[in-house]
Amino acid sequence: MKYKIALLKRDEGYSVSVPGLPGCWSQGATEQEALANIKDAIREYLAAREGLLKGAVVREVEVTS
Repeated sequence: MKYKIALLKRDEGYSVSVPGLPGCWSQGATEQEALANIKDAIREYLAAREGLLKGAVVREVEVTS
């Protein structure tokens, strides 16, 4: 699965977030470290979300403008 990320260079290193996964973010001293860290954060986010949805009926809806 692929996710778009937002990578920002800061004085302390890099911060990275996933706009499609609210609250999923990480950081790293280097760009490579930040990218490795966000991959771990995405895996953990998805695992936590699965736990929260256990037993729920999940459906898709279409929204048109």
